[in-house]
Amino acid sequence: MSWRTPLTKNLKELRIHLCQTSAGSKGTRDFILKQYSAIKDANPTLPILIREASGIEARAFGRYALGQERKVALENLTEGEVEARIKQLAETRPSSSEL
Repeated sequence: MSWRTPLTKNLKELRIHLCQTSAGSKGTRDFILKQYSAIKDANPTLPILIREASGIEARAFGRYALGQERKVALENLTEGEVEARIKQLAETRPSSSEL
């Protein structure tokens, strides 16, 4: 997808938290299995951290300039919905009022 290439334009780091076994994290697991390699190939300098922990709700965090962060929930979403939420994080530009 066209949004994958400019991830580093706004994002400084992408963290994805998920459970290895829960049904609520299935869409997130599918997204990682199918999309991680392509996104990482298009953004080799962007840290993409995958954190697995038993029983946690799936979510993603975007870190931007000056340490600003945003979180989006990924629990109970399909692979396509997870992709849309990650895209939303990538396109976000936190305002200076959020410092």
